[in-house]
Amino acid sequence: MGRKVHPIGFRLGVHQPWEGRWYADGSEYTEQLHQDFEIRKMIFADADRAAISKVEIERFPGKVKVIVHTAKPGILIGRKGETVKKIRQDLEALTKKKIDLEIKEIKLPDCDAYLVAQNIASQIERRVAYRRAMKRALQQAMRQGAQGIKIEVAGRLSGAEMARSVWLREGRVPLQTIRADIDFARAEALTTYGQIGVKVWIYKGEVLPSEEEKAEVTEGVYISE
Repeated sequence: MGRKVHPIGFRLGVHQPWEGRWYADGSEYTEQLHQDFEIRKMIFADADRAAISKVEIERFPGKVKVIVHTAKPGILIGRKGETVKKIRQDLEALTKKKIDLEIKEIKLPDCDAYLVAQNIASQIERRVAYRRAMKRALQQAMRQGAQGIKIEVAGRLSGAEMARSVWLREGRVPLQTIRADIDFARAEALTTYGQIGVKVWIYKGEVLPSEEEKAEVTEGVYISE
């Protein structure tokens, strides 16, 4: 067995937030979890060209707050807000609750792991050389301020008879350091000779505890003289 831990799951509750923030019991939990899947599926389908990275969901009594992170907010909003209005109506029909839709722009799309992985996958589908696509993504991420990036592709690369995996890295990617802010994502390229998987790790620096957290820690420690 491989000793591999999901980089984001490893840091949940430390400095990485959950994408779904709500509480429920029993069958209500199952129902709301599957509803979350449907919400994300619907948003990605309705705005497939808007470069959406992730969708966060918060639930309140009688209201659902949906936060969409996108690199192209103009496409997601649409002309005179038509697209966003349609998405809100579809979500309200699905959840039977009032939808509070918030759109957040991704300032540095080349430092977002999901968008980088999707970009490489789409290039491989368009028959661009995988190594060229990987090198270009490395350069752009480092140029936009990433401290390290690692990209791995696996499958029948360039139509080879036997599947293999290839990875490239630039800078440092400390996966075992919990305070390291690492963004991770996977994507799949559907080619004529099979499916090619793409994994991207982006290291954005260390997240240090705030002054308030430091004070709380020192208050709880008894130092004997």
